[in-house]
Amino acid sequence: MLISNLEMVPGKRVIEHLGLVQGSSVRAKHVGRDIMAGLKNIFGGELKGYTELLQESREEAMQRMQLQAEAVGANAVLNVRFSTSSIAQGAAEIYVYGTAVRLE
Repeated sequence: MLISNLEMVPGKRVIEHLGLVQGSSVRAKHVGRDIMAGLKNIFGGELKGYTELLQESREEAMQRMQLQAEAVGANAVLNVRFSTSSIAQGAAEIYVYGTAVRLE
């Protein structure tokens, strides 16, 4: 399945528009990551635990969006966008959405 943030794919033609598809993942931090993040705030540097947490969330949200696209018969999802929001203290949602289409 082609997944792209472009509105159109060069050399391909959209033959059917199947609508909006989306996927999301809500993840919470854990104490170990909080302790390391606190130390990094003092000394500086990348918060690798959080980077990994967000990467896992993005991958899970993308997989859920792709499954939804496959369920409606799409072979591509175009104009893909990501959004994040804080759900509760220590928990965040990664939301991904795009337009499910069938390409030639």
